[in-house]
Amino acid sequence: MDDCLLLDAGSGGRASQRLVSQCFLRHFANPLLERLDDAAELAPVRSPLAMSTDSYTVSPLFFPGGSIGTLAVHGTVNDVAMLGARPRWLTCAFILEEGLPLETLERVAKDMGEAAKSANVAIVTGDTKVVPLGACDKIFINTSGVGEIYAKPVPSGHAARPGDAVLVSGSLGDHGLTVMASREDLSFLTDVRSDSAPLADMVEAIITACGEVHTLRDPTRGGLATTLNEIAEQSGVGIRIDEAALPVHEAVRDGCSFLGLDPLYLANEGKLICILPADKADAALSAMRASPYGREAARIGTVTEGPAGQVALRTRIGGSRLLSMLEGAQLPRIC
Repeated sequence: MDDCLLLDAGSGGRASQRLVSQCFLRHFANPLLERLDDAAELAPVRSPLAMSTDSYTVSPLFFPGGSIGTLAVHGTVNDVAMLGARPRWLTCAFILEEGLPLETLERVAKDMGEAAKSANVAIVTGDTKVVPLGACDKIFINTSGVGEIYAKPVPSGHAARPGDAVLVSGSLGDHGLTVMASREDLSFLTDVRSDSAPLADMVEAIITACGEVHTLRDPTRGGLATTLNEIAEQSGVGIRIDEAALPVHEAVRDGCSFLGLDPLYLANEGKLICILPADKADAALSAMRASPYGREAARIGTVTEGPAGQVALRTRIGGSRLLSMLEGAQLPRIC
């Protein structure tokens, strides 16, 4: 195990213990994890609780602005936060391929540890499996998160109401295009960078400033357009957005134009959609823009009576087109 991972690192024996102590405990250190019990005792815990789980298989493992390690923390932390909850704890499970350079695993673990610290969460329990060469692609990670809900009412995809304002916390499509550029070594896209970031503090600031927030979502796979379709279907409403109001970085817009992609369907890993009563929109925007991850926040549209489940885009030239849910995989393995 000096340079590469061997199968016995997943055997549960001394090699497993060495991997846990020399890599994971070093980067994830906290009192609950260091007990090395079969489960973590979470106390005190205030109910109600929010819980989420996600798995990460991004290729390449490292890209400008992040890595599979940062995604494994930010993605799950953000999902918990979208319920108006304060993320507290994460579990972490690795599936590792035999022959993986230990330097790569060390780098991933370091990124995860730093991301957890910045998000103010603790990785309290985990698991490691090592599979034969070819049985997986380098590293697969699963994280589950638990958080304490403080929002009243709890934001939900079912709660959008006609007349509500639709806000987004910043530029769209950065993560999806960055992963593609790194994967395909597209040298003309050197100005793009993943937006991977923890959003729980921003969410708390929004709820503190506004009180009533109807819906919060992070538009990851499928992007803004797909996520708005999901909300419109769940709430039985229509949503109308304005193309001229959408924040998209020039490098992303130009790259998408060249590659035939639509930034509205590209993944984001550090943005949120906020839907709330229109009279609270300005307060929510101020709260977003006070965060380092929300300086480009914008009001992009309105919830309508219907047609239920339909998302429409007002184009820059004054026309209108429907935004359907993503069909197929525009960019596979982006998170």
